Amino acid sequence: TAFDPCPAGERLCSAEEATAGSGTYTRHGFIFSSLAGCLEKRSEDGGLPVVSVVRDIESQLLPDVGAVVTCKVCSINSRFAKVHILYVGSTPLKSTFRGTIRREDIRATEKDKVEVYKSFRPGDIVLAKVISLGDAQSNYLLSTAENELGVVVARSEAGVQMVPISWCEMQCPRTHTKDFRKVARVQPQFLQT
Repeated sequence: TAFDPCPAGERLCSAEEATAGSGTYTRHGFIFSSLAGCLEKRSEDGGLPVVSVVRDIESQLLPDVGAVVTCKVCSINSRFAKVHILYVGSTPLKSTFRGTIRREDIRATEKDKVEVYKSFRPGDIVLAKVISLGDAQSNYLLSTAENELGVVVARSEAGVQMVPISWCEMQCPRTHTKDFRKVARVQPQFLQT
């Protein structure tokens, strides 16, 4: 077992030389580290060694493909919403990662009829799933196409936290004004208090 310091995103070895373990992912035939930590190589009996990256307690967790993340909407236009990723699962991130939810990834059905401004507004807190990894130049691509994903916290123009009244609407409890949103059917384990 070798323990070498390893930054996130580093190319570790060819996927033919080893099996990707925890803290790593495979892309284009190579194994990369998905988090910063210590590189660990364990040899299996007769098989390929397993490469994994063990996270330092202080090091950064990175959003991974398939991870459910909590993010805050920064800006919207007709094609996508720009967000900052705040949590991976229930773990808060130390630094901010940028993400994009494209119009076609907002909903699973009737994608051509989706309107971004009827799904999200700046300031909304959204549950989304990572569908592709970002890099230094680009954002993480996120999807809210499942019922459990979408807006979990939104404030009305009166500054009050709105209440979901259907899968596509939220209402201000003070003014009773209704606003369109892509509302998440929240699973209890994802509720950020």
